[in-house]
Amino acid sequence: MDSPSNKRSISPIPKPEFTGISLAEPSTYAAGATGVKVALEHTFKEMGVWKSLKALMHMNQKDGFDCPGCAWPDPDKKRSSFAEYCENGAKALAEEATNQRVDPDFFALHSIEEIASWSDYKIGKSGRITHPVILRPGKDHYEAIEWEEAFEEIAKQLNALESPDEAVFYTSGRSSNEAAFLYGLFARAYGTNNMPDCSNMCHESSGVALKESLGIGKGSVLLEDFEKAEVVMILGQNPGTNHPRMLSALEKCKKNGGKIVAINPLIEAGLKRFKNPQKLVGYTGSGTELADHYLQVKINQDIPLLKAIMKKLYLRDKQGEPIFDHDFIHNNTRGYESLIMDLATYQLEELIERSGVDEAYIDQVVDLLASSKKIIICWAMGLTQHKNGVENIRECVNLLLLKGSIGKEGAGTCPVRGHSNVQGDRSVGIVSKTTPQVAESIEKAFGFKSPEGKGLDTVHSIEAMHEGRAKVFFALGGNFLSAAPDTLYTAKALQNCELTVSVSTKLNRTHTLAGRTSIILPTLGRSEKDLKNGKARKLSVENSMGKVHATKGLLKPASDQLMSEPEIIARLAKHTLQSKVKVNWLEMGENYELIREKIAEVVSGFEDYNEKISSKNSFYLPNNARKGDWSSLPYGQAHFANCALPEHSLEKDEFLLMTIRSHDQFNTTIYGLNDRYRGVKNERRVLFMNIDDMERMGLKKQDLVNISSEYDGVKRVAEQFLVIPYSIPKQNLACYFPESNVLVPLMHFADKSHTPISKSIKVKLEKIS
Repeated sequence: MDSPSNKRSISPIPKPEFTGISLAEPSTYAAGATGVKVALEHTFKEMGVWKSLKALMHMNQKDGFDCPGCAWPDPDKKRSSFAEYCENGAKALAEEATNQRVDPDFFALHSIEEIASWSDYKIGKSGRITHPVILRPGKDHYEAIEWEEAFEEIAKQLNALESPDEAVFYTSGRSSNEAAFLYGLFARAYGTNNMPDCSNMCHESSGVALKESLGIGKGSVLLEDFEKAEVVMILGQNPGTNHPRMLSALEKCKKNGGKIVAINPLIEAGLKRFKNPQKLVGYTGSGTELADHYLQVKINQDIPLLKAIMKKLYLRDKQGEPIFDHDFIHNNTRGYESLIMDLATYQLEELIERSGVDEAYIDQVVDLLASSKKIIICWAMGLTQHKNGVENIRECVNLLLLKGSIGKEGAGTCPVRGHSNVQGDRSVGIVSKTTPQVAESIEKAFGFKSPEGKGLDTVHSIEAMHEGRAKVFFALGGNFLSAAPDTLYTAKALQNCELTVSVSTKLNRTHTLAGRTSIILPTLGRSEKDLKNGKARKLSVENSMGKVHATKGLLKPASDQLMSEPEIIARLAKHTLQSKVKVNWLEMGENYELIREKIAEVVSGFEDYNEKISSKNSFYLPNNARKGDWSSLPYGQAHFANCALPEHSLEKDEFLLMTIRSHDQFNTTIYGLNDRYRGVKNERRVLFMNIDDMERMGLKKQDLVNISSEYDGVKRVAEQFLVIPYSIPKQNLACYFPESNVLVPLMHFADKSHTPISKSIKVKLEKIS
C-alpha cells in the first residue's frame, strides 16, 4: 500500500479518456430557459432541492453570501429578490455546498496515485474534505491528523528553514479580505515577501498597465455606467460563460440606445444574443441582440486592430471632424504627440491584414466611435495572457484617452476579474513587494518591520521550488497545479518541496502531486455559517469594480471539523512565531472586527471599515481614474503609450493556440462535460480549428491529434485531442485548460507582469490513429 521511498513517481497528467462526444450547432444565444434548467439540475443533484432553494435565494443578497464564482458586481440598488445569480454561479454554489464528502475513510480507500489517475472532473466531484489530513514521507495515503498536530508540524518545518525566503505563501482569489490581510501579515512577520497569487496568472497585466497609464491598477467604471454608455467594447472576453451576469448590464446598455462592439477570435453565443431569464420575454421571445459589430480578430492581433482604428480616427480628426477630445487631451494627458508620430510609422494596409478583420467591418466601428463620447472598454484573459499583455491594455487606454472617455459617467476601463475576491486580496496587501507606506503602517500598528525587497511571483516561485531554493509551499485556497502553466515542470516543483500545505474546501489535483510531507487543512465555504461561541461571524470581499461588501453564509458546515481561514492563519501564526512579534493572532482569528480595525489602520481607503460594513453593508474604495484625478502620476497627467506590434511568425505547419474554458467550467473547477454554447456535449478533449486549416492539414472532423509546443529546446505534448471545425481565424486554435496547460512554457510570459502566455502558444499538430 505504501511506498518505502520518500520520492513518489506520480504523473500529473491522467491518461486520456474519451467520454462519448456528440456535436450540435453552436448556440445562437446565451441563458434563457435552458440556463435556468441546467442551473437547477446541478444544484438539486449536488445539494438536494430544499438546501438548493434556500441557498440560492440568499446568494448575492445584501444580507446573504457572495457568490463563490466570479467577481462581477451586484446592483447597488434594486436586486432580484429570488434570483440574483447566473447559471454558472449556481453551479459554483453546487460544487461548494455538495452533499458528497471526502473523509478519512475515503483517503484510506484511495491512494494519491489512484486519485491522480482520475480526470479533474472526477476528482472535483469527490466532494468536501471533512478533516485535516496528512501525507507522511514515503506514504501513498493521506490520514487524519488533529488540528494542533498539523499546526505544530507546519510550524516546525517553517522554523527549520535556513531562510524565510525558502517558503512560498500562495493566495487564491476565493479568500476573504480578512483572511488575506492576516495571511499577508503572517508572511511578513515570518520574514518573506514571497506572496504569489492567482492575479499573477490572469490580470497582472491589467494592473501593471493601468497603474502606468492611469495611476491605479483597477478598472474605473461602475455597474451603472453601462446604462449610460454610448459604446461598450468587449475584447478577449466571453461573458456568456465566464461572467454571465454581465449580460444584464449589456442588455441595459442596448435598451438605452448604446451599441456593443465584440472583438474576439471565436464567435461566442454570449456576445451575440441574450435571453434574460429574469424576464418573461427571456422565455417567450428571441432575446436581446448584443453585439452590433463583431470583429473576429486573429489571436493577439488586437494591437494592430486598435492601431488601425485609431489611425483612421486620426485621419478624420486631422481633416477637421470633431473626433478626438482635444480639451481633455491637453488638460489631462501626456504623450499625445508621440503617440501620433508613432501611429504614422505604421502602414494601414499592414495593420488591417495582420488583424485578420475585413476593412469594411473596421470602418463601421470607426464610424461608431467617431461620433461617440462615452465609451467603455472591457477585457479579460484574451488580452492579458500574452507576452505583450501589458501593451494590449495600454493600447485600449490610448483609445479611451483620445476620446476623453475616462473619468466621467458612462465611460472608462473595465478589466473583468475572475475569482470573486481576487481584487480584494490585492487591496489588503497580497503583493510581492511591500510599499514603503504600507510597511510604515504595519510597523506602527504591529511593531515589526516588514521585509524589504521584492518577493517571488507565481512563475518565479515555481522556478524556485523546481531548483530547490524554495522548500515549503503553502496555498490559501486554489488548485495551484491545474491553474499554473507548464504542468510537468510545476508538478516536479511541488514534489521537490519538503512540505506542501493546502487550505481547501474540496479535493483537487494539487493534493496528489505533493511534497515530501503534505497537509490539507479543510476550511469553511462561502455559503456556510461561520460560528464562534454560538455567534455568527461575517467576512467581506471586493468585487470587480472596487466595492467592498459583507458576506455571511447560512448553510450548516460540511463537517464539525472545519475551521475558518482567518482562524487557521491565526493559529498557524501563533504556533510558528510564538512571541517573536507582538501580534494578537488568536484574538484576531476569533474576532474578525479586530482584523478590520487593523486593515483600517494599515490600508488607505478602509477607514471606518467596521462601521461601513455594519451600517451600510458595503462601500467603494477610492479610485482616482473614476474621478479623473491624475495627481499620483508623473507630471500629474494620464499617460499615452507607444505600443509595439506583437511578434508571432508562423510557419505553414504552425498554429497559435489559446486556452479557454468550457461552459461547464469556472477556472480549474469542472462542473460537467458539456460546452453547450459551442455545441459540444460530453467531452473535453477537443481542439477547435478552422475548417480550411483542417482541409489543408488533411484532417477530418473528430480526427485525433497530438498537440506540441517547443520552447527553449523543450518539447511539450498534449496527447489525443479530437479536432472540431469551428468559426475561428486561420492558423488559430483553441482548447480547454487545464488539459492544455502542459503546453504553456513557464519562463515565457508577459513583459513586466510575468503573466503566462496561455492565450498565444505556438504549436504543431500530429495526426494519430
